[in-house]
Amino acid sequence: MSDPRPKRTRQRAAAKAVRPSLSDAALAGAEAACGYRFKDKALLVRGLTHPSAVSAADSLQHANQRLEFLGDRVLNLVIAERLIDRRRNETEGDLAPRLNRLVKKGACADAFRHAGLNAFILLSDNEVSSGGRDRESTLGDACEAVIAAIYLDGGLSAARKFIEKAWAPQFTSGPAETKDPKTLLQELVQGQGHPLPEYVVTSRSGPDHAPVYEVEVRIAPHGQAAATGASKRDAERHAAARMLEQLKGNT
Repeated sequence: MSDPRPKRTRQRAAAKAVRPSLSDAALAGAEAACGYRFKDKALLVRGLTHPSAVSAADSLQHANQRLEFLGDRVLNLVIAERLIDRRRNETEGDLAPRLNRLVKKGACADAFRHAGLNAFILLSDNEVSSGGRDRESTLGDACEAVIAAIYLDGGLSAARKFIEKAWAPQFTSGPAETKDPKTLLQELVQGQGHPLPEYVVTSRSGPDHAPVYEVEVRIAPHGQAAATGASKRDAERHAAARMLEQLKGNT
């Protein structure tokens, strides 16, 4: 016997039936990892839902991309507040690279792993088989989304507590790089009197939820260097780092 409901109703019901979720035990584990108990647990599930785990039609409302956008802003605010409070004798020029180091995608991925949340990400089978559960961009995006979920559910104070906990090893570690490779490369070529580096996107591949950009950096007297990344910014940074290695090898 055929389903008497309208086609659109049947489609919505089917989509809802396969929408990803976490078991009660997994939800409890994820909350424990966050150090926060959600009033609206659907927010946590959404923060942990990678776009590959839902249909394209459901992605806007049930995947974590929009939360990621908000979480990035909350993270920047909390880290900036912390730096202003803890490093009162440093200038803006000193603080900016510290902020950039602590909010970049790799730092978010490390914080997510430290919190123990990577086991709870909801991914498609294809994404899991391609290494998505360990992919830096996937973990970093999910971390930002979880920050937003906590912020929306419990406010800035709750989000700040999670960030302080998840970023603890990075706060206490010795200083890493203080300048972005793009900044170092720009300073180098300017010091030599050469034109500024030019960055060109030479290709983009992969699905929308996991793109791969290839970027080439060009410096007139030194040639070019290419690299890939999950975003144009990451690819540019990697290309700049590769060019710096080439220039060091030529000196």
